[in-house]
Order: sequence, then C-alpha cells, then structure tokens
Amino acid sequence: MPDDARDAAEEESAFSHPPVGPDATAAYGDHPDQVVDFYAPRGGEESAPLVVVLHGGAWRAPYDRRHITPFADFLARRGFAVANVEYRRGGTIPAQGGTGPVAGRWPDTFDDVAAALDAMPALVRQALPGADARRTVVTGHSAGGQLALWAAARHLLPTDAPWYLERPAPLRGVVALAPIADFTVAEKLDVCSGATLQLLGGDTTFEERQPYADPALLLPTGIATTLVQGRTDTVVPQAVAEAYAEAAAKAGEVVGLTLLEEVGHFPLIDPAADACAVVAEEIAQLAW
Repeated sequence: MPDDARDAAEEESAFSHPPVGPDATAAYGDHPDQVVDFYAPRGGEESAPLVVVLHGGAWRAPYDRRHITPFADFLARRGFAVANVEYRRGGTIPAQGGTGPVAGRWPDTFDDVAAALDAMPALVRQALPGADARRTVVTGHSAGGQLALWAAARHLLPTDAPWYLERPAPLRGVVALAPIADFTVAEKLDVCSGATLQLLGGDTTFEERQPYADPALLLPTGIATTLVQGRTDTVVPQAVAEAYAEAAAKAGEVVGLTLLEEVGHFPLIDPAADACAVVAEEIAQLAW
C-alpha cells in the first residue's frame, strides 16, 4: 500500500472510535481549556499507577483531548488510572505563511502544561482516590510527546523561565509517542507545516525561545524516557525521534527508542492497532 494511502487508512481507524466520557473532570485554572479528564482503572484496583496523557494535534485549536479519549479508556482498561489533560492551543488566527490555525500559544500552552502537572497530585486525590500519584508516567502523542518530554525537563530550563523547577519532577518516567522532540530537525523537515516555528512565534523569536521549549536542548533529564516511533510515520518522521535519542546519548543519557515496522503516526493511539498494545506495555515497564 502506498504511504499516503496507508497514512489515510491509519488516521481513519484512529479517529473512528467514538469519544469515551471520563469518570470525573477537574479544573486546574479558570480558562475553559484548563481541565483534566480522569479515567478510573477498570479492574477495580485499590491502587493503580497514574498515566498523564497529553494529546497531539500540532498544538492547534481544532484538535482537542476528545480524539485521544479512546486511548485513555484503553489504558484504563489495562489497569491504569488516567489523567487526560487539556491545554490552550493555537487560535483561529491565520498561521504565518498559511491559512490554517496557528500552532500553539506562547506562553499559554506551556503555562497550562506546567500548571496541570503541578496541580495533578491534589486533583488526583479528589477525583481518583485510588490513583497512586507517586507512580506517575507522562505520555503524549506527536505535539503532546514534545510536551511530555518538556514536562520532565523543567529542572533544566533556563532559571528565568516561569516554569523552571529547582529539582526534577517526581515522575516514574516518560513514554513519548512519535514526539516532535527535536525542533531543529522538525523545522528542517517542515513537520506539521511549520508547527514548531509557529509555536515559538515565528522567525524573529524561534532561536530566542528554543532553549525554553525544545526537548533536544533539555538533556539529560535523569528521568527514565522511552520513545515509541513508527518507521513509516510521514507526519513526524523517524529522524526526529532519532535526533532526540542521539542528543540524549551525547548528554550521557540512555533513552529507549522502540521502532515499529510498518507503523505510521496514528496506530500508536489507536486501540484497534497492535502498536497501541506495545505502547501500553512500554508504559507498564516504567509504571509498575
């Protein structure tokens, strides 16, 4: 099957599942997008690891957390407590050099992810008492993979960053799925139609803001990290994940890189795909 046809079929399958409503929802701020949906582990466990999910969609407004709710439910059925985070994304203003919505909001997108993670232990105690926030793994797909890696690296941010932490976040690990993990490589490959450039505000501010946002510049984290990547992914190509893994190695850190044959971008979050089971196993390796 040609790559374009396979991509279309994989995307259609991933988006064919109806949204799954949460067991509870909590706000971490006043904006309508500053909410977290919680899914209780379906096995009735008294205590379950917490998986924080950060959805993708190139940080653009049309893509919200609903498209990843079948994946959140899939993880809950595997025995995890799940927190599906919403955050502010790019508005409906035209993208630089394009006609679609701009990717992300600076600094709002990062404000929200930091605030959600910081509030998570308290939110979990209220919404999912059976979740063990001491065993937290953060996962994210595509643009959400970038945010997951970033969330684990806040102690490496420039100290003038509003999101800077003095010590590493208390995470068991990160499983980043086809992440936009290296902004320089992503920009060279025009990933998601220039999304990284838009996220950082365009040409005039890209280099200035890159040290505050690019996971490949925020290493070594000291937090167990695994990347899961489809070899036939044309949305976020394999080269982006490989560049992050190479940057980690140069920084003295071993990052897992699981490459899946004949897998594109969307099967990683598609409960009907074998790749999704691989993702759940990678999360379990870090969480249990």
